[in-house]
Amino acid sequence: MKIFLVHEANKSGLFGWVAPALVGGGGIPNWKPYILESFYYADKDEIQKLMPYFGDFLLDSGAFTFMSNTKTHVDWNDYLERYADFINTYNIDKFFELDIDSVVGYENVLKLRKKLEALTNKQCIPVWHTTRGKREFLKMCDEYPYVAIGGIVSKEIKPSQYQYFPYFINEAHKRRAKIHGLGFTNLTGLKKYHFDSVDSTAWTAGNRFGCVYRFNGETMVKSDKPLGTRVPKEKVRELAVNNFVEWCKFQKYAEVHL
Repeated sequence: MKIFLVHEANKSGLFGWVAPALVGGGGIPNWKPYILESFYYADKDEIQKLMPYFGDFLLDSGAFTFMSNTKTHVDWNDYLERYADFINTYNIDKFFELDIDSVVGYENVLKLRKKLEALTNKQCIPVWHTTRGKREFLKMCDEYPYVAIGGIVSKEIKPSQYQYFPYFINEAHKRRAKIHGLGFTNLTGLKKYHFDSVDSTAWTAGNRFGCVYRFNGETMVKSDKPLGTRVPKEKVRELAVNNFVEWCKFQKYAEVHL
């Protein structure tokens, strides 16, 4: 399993801190991390500079973030054209569709998908939501080599429904499609549900909440800062680099053992 570390450049700015660890190996020689970037936050100069150091890269459209952070009307065709231009400019192979079913309806999502693929001359990664139904999931798996399940972070898919993941994973694999769990990094679940890839923002928790992560050889162990305390300002960068490196170690382990 590949665990992609989510980076939101303009939101966290952490790559400026971890880049030296990334470029220099950071204690994990010959390891190029797997990164998921949101188009909404993407810093073009940063992406261009660091892309050679990534072992694999996924681009999320950021459409849902954009939608939830603006009160103005969104011209989705214009947004999609800018997204496609970014994909073409940086020759990105793996990118998600604009899964904004709840805003424009699935029929319009399909139109946007078709336009995106025409503009890039590549297949995107379609993102299944429960409202699309089982039949549509199976169709996606028949037509695409890489599919994704969405709605995990938003609780559209509740933890009590994770028990159905094996069905979807098995059906994807029967149809020779890889499957990505968007936002799924439940550490117990990673051992139980064999997605081909998932993504996580957890490595940024040190910068945001003062958490310290350590890879113990099999999984990640999180230590929270004591209640009522704050991480000294001069230690925030050190904490961010530590968590990035430890999660990269987990990436390397997960690709072989999960």
